Amino acid sequence: MSQLQNKTILITGASQGIGEQVAKTYAAAGATVVLVARHQKKLEKVYDEIAASGSPEPFAICFDLLTAEEAEFDRFAATIAEATGNKLDGIVHCASYFYALSPLDFQTVAEWVNQYRINTVAPMGLTRAFLPLLKESPDASVIFVGESHGEDPRAYWGGFGASKAALNYLCKVAADEWERFPNLRANVLVPGAVNSPQRMKTHPGEARAERKNYEDIMPEFVWWSSEASKGRSGEIVYL
Repeated sequence: MSQLQNKTILITGASQGIGEQVAKTYAAAGATVVLVARHQKKLEKVYDEIAASGSPEPFAICFDLLTAEEAEFDRFAATIAEATGNKLDGIVHCASYFYALSPLDFQTVAEWVNQYRINTVAPMGLTRAFLPLLKESPDASVIFVGESHGEDPRAYWGGFGASKAALNYLCKVAADEWERFPNLRANVLVPGAVNSPQRMKTHPGEARAERKNYEDIMPEFVWWSSEASKGRSGEIVYL
């Protein structure tokens, strides 16, 4: 695959799960990937595997999305800009924070705040900080990884579902504001039931055979980051 040749794309949550698979798939498709996560050893492992595969050498930077404030996001963007030579053609917001399914009376304010921080505020902060670079790209795609309960509220999903609903709203706002920039687009991809660590946590009784594998959804991720999806923006896409 070479659908992402010459593109530089930042991926959060790149040390495990969907983020790790997106990073490896994008690198195999020709992209220079910027790996972002907060676990150093896991991040180094993904970096080493991509580097050993013969794909373009990635960048890997530890960054804690949970505690970052405005100044940290701006400094982080400046660091990436210097490393990549002021080049960024997309972001895939894979990082996600989930506690547990529980009734509202068992959920805490701190749990809600932390889930909003990672699932909604951090994607906004990163996208805002990198917007100058994205505007300079001839073709820039920002992907927010969503969750079905962001559109379909159900019992026990509480703070996680609410934060994902807000993520959908964020995407729609960005897409609307970027209408005058034909080179920019923003979309939400909802992976559905996938054999990921988070899915196994939320649905422990679900049989593995009932879920998709990573390779079933990766072609869609590549397509939405490639020039083939140019002109498609503000959509919530179920994979």
